[in-house]
Amino acid sequence: MKTLTALFASALLTASLAQAQAHDLGPDQAVQLLKAGTIQPFETLNATVQAKHPGATVRETELEEEYGRYIYQVELRDAQGAKWDVHLDAASGQVLKDKRDD
Repeated sequence: MKTLTALFASALLTASLAQAQAHDLGPDQAVQLLKAGTIQPFETLNATVQAKHPGATVRETELEEEYGRYIYQVELRDAQGAKWDVHLDAASGQVLKDKRDD
């Protein structure tokens, strides 16, 4: 029983730490970062995603701060209906993740 309790506590702590390391940024924060030149314009980031998936439709976008890095997350559907999850470094525009999410 002690082992199960310790395992559960460890899992809960790990999940809490992971959650604390990433948080969504609101529109006001995003505008401030954009004006300061900290992140690239969203049009530029969206163009990068569209270049990787021509004809795809953007379903959702989100700006997060993860471990001190700004990540632009985009969910989209391509022309065949496949769902994709693309993450970009919002400062450099570098593609960090491009994964089919079906």
